[in-house]
Amino acid sequence: MANTETSLKEALASIEGATGIALVDYTSGMALGTLGGSKGFDLSVAAAGNTDVVRAKMRTMEHLGLKGQIEDILISLTDQYHLIRLMSGRGGNGLFLYLVLDAKRSNLAMARHQLRRIEEDLEI
Repeated sequence: MANTETSLKEALASIEGATGIALVDYTSGMALGTLGGSKGFDLSVAAAGNTDVVRAKMRTMEHLGLKGQIEDILISLTDQYHLIRLMSGRGGNGLFLYLVLDAKRSNLAMARHQLRRIEEDLEI
């Protein structure tokens, strides 16, 4: 089991092409922890904005009567991947991990695998 700070550091160090990561509460839109980003890319603002993405998807699933759980949401830009991984179990309800990847330096399948492992080890 790892705490938030350790998990965020592990994600940036171990996921090829990772440029930023945040743990976000989608009920409030607040980032509970961030690491990385840049002067031109504010992770707290991006994390808050992505709460709308999560909420919209959850509403749509409810309207459609879909019973499955969201594992992750992928937004692909020309030069970046934005991966949203909803937390499950051990107090993670209402939280998601938000990972930003450089599209040219990352392997999306491996990033998803590693983020899943980090999410499973994260203790809130």
